[in-house]
Amino acid sequence: MTKDEKTGLIEGPDGKLRCFWHGNLPDYLEYHDHEWGRPVTDDHRLFEKICLEGFQSGLSWLTILRKRENFREAFEGFDFERVARFTENDVERLLTNAGIVRHGGKIRSTINNAQRAVEMAQQAGSLAAYFWRHEPSADERPSVMDYGTLRANPTTRHSTALSKDLKKRGWSFVGPTTVYAFMQAMGLVNDHLAGCCMREEVEREREALVRPG
Repeated sequence: MTKDEKTGLIEGPDGKLRCFWHGNLPDYLEYHDHEWGRPVTDDHRLFEKICLEGFQSGLSWLTILRKRENFREAFEGFDFERVARFTENDVERLLTNAGIVRHGGKIRSTINNAQRAVEMAQQAGSLAAYFWRHEPSADERPSVMDYGTLRANPTTRHSTALSKDLKKRGWSFVGPTTVYAFMQAMGLVNDHLAGCCMREEVEREREALVRPG
């Protein structure tokens, strides 16, 4: 189906309108409906997502999504306490793994970020407690999330502040755009477009969520 250039919506195989970006590809549509924007408080999932957003840099999310199970196997289910113990031998092993993105800098970044995640969990109580502190309040969000607003805001002051703090703590591959994509996916914001059939359902989940920490 063709995207409506004004609304940014497309009609799905069920006749419902959704955000355009999944293109009605079955696996991407599944991700849009059942994962993207739904609030996440599980530390391993949060760590996985911010690392995979780093791997996505220069690529499409669909490329990463289709390799996600390979990444999970390669990085011990993104258990950051285990990944933090990876050595240079593990880096060399992962560089031969054709099922993931074989980028030495991003692999080393994931190991580094795992070590930083261990520190963060000790300091903040959990990764979830830390990340959810950076959720914008309702009055700091656009009154209507339309296509123009989404396109005009690949970063926000909140993602910039979170990126800056993560870098200060020694994390890498966490620029403001990467961090905002993480916030969108993990439900710290609801960026399903106005008119998307998933927007209200996601918002209800966010309203019902007991924030960690």
